[in-house]
Amino acid sequence: MNPPDQAALEALAEQVGDALRSQGLRLATAESCTGGWVSQCLTAVAGSSDWFERGFVTYSNDAKQEMLGVPAEVLIRHGAVSEATAVAMANGALAHSHADWALAITGVAGPSGGSPEKPVGFVCFAWAGPAGAVATSSRRFDGDRQSVRAQSVEFVLSELRERVKTMTAIS
Repeated sequence: MNPPDQAALEALAEQVGDALRSQGLRLATAESCTGGWVSQCLTAVAGSSDWFERGFVTYSNDAKQEMLGVPAEVLIRHGAVSEATAVAMANGALAHSHADWALAITGVAGPSGGSPEKPVGFVCFAWAGPAGAVATSSRRFDGDRQSVRAQSVEFVLSELRERVKTMTAIS
């Protein structure tokens, strides 16, 4: 599978924006391994200030704790790359913004840094929405660092688009 190109990611971001705008909702992002790529795609869409509230790039554990309030015990017990950390990041993005939805990404983009439990390409996601609903997912993407990151952006935005459209899908 070929990773999505920038134009495809921006087209997907526009679809996310349309879904958010149609319901009068706003989004915040919390990114680690993607380094702000999701936010870049979202803000490439003209008019995104109507629905994109803010983005947090929290690459280090200190940034996750200081900017998003991720508890140190979550990072110690589960590690920076975990669904528990992704949930804490998404909840922190909601708590530190005026958004209705938040997404979070944390992973091992490579080319090094992986382990047998969390190999290169392993990425954890969380979506936090209205009424405290939270969903998580973990995926393992193939390819080089750029490919893993691009696939992560595509996955998180695709899932958010569907969740916002249905306003249910969080389980």
